[in-house]
Amino acid sequence: MAIRQGLLALLSQGPRYGYQLRAEFEASTGATWPLNIGQVYTTLSRMERDGLVTPGEQDDQGRVVYTITEAGRTEMERWFSTPVAQADRPRDELVIKLAMAVTAAADVRPVIQAQRGATMRTLQELTRAKRASAEGAAQRLVLDSMIFQAEAEQRWLDHCEAVLTASPQTQEKQR
Repeated sequence: MAIRQGLLALLSQGPRYGYQLRAEFEASTGATWPLNIGQVYTTLSRMERDGLVTPGEQDDQGRVVYTITEAGRTEMERWFSTPVAQADRPRDELVIKLAMAVTAAADVRPVIQAQRGATMRTLQELTRAKRASAEGAAQRLVLDSMIFQAEAEQRWLDHCEAVLTASPQTQEKQR
């Protein structure tokens, strides 16, 4: 995930210190990607090294406030204007698991049923979180995305089950 660019987007709204960035990042994403404060400060150090942010003076509570630089704004705008390619996303472990189960001639139905149950529970939790959400549009969009992904996974699992049921290999096993 592009934490670096996400922090730049928050800093484009004005100077902020690390804990503030962490809280705003989690609020914007509906806390679906919790950030470790150490990760925030490590990322800020790297962005400072790369000229994307500049640290300011410490405030009266000893917090260093960071400001986005022009290079940081350029990086953020480049990120916003560049589509995310499928190849940039991590591998889907579920797809690999089902492919390997089929390849190993294992009974895939229990794998699909276990995943279907887990995905349904996730979908219910996300729907409850969406109903309870009083946050802004950013959090709602994140929850909507996760709900759509869970619904797509359910449809894909239905498809897998149908394909495997119609497969000559499966029909041969059932005889």
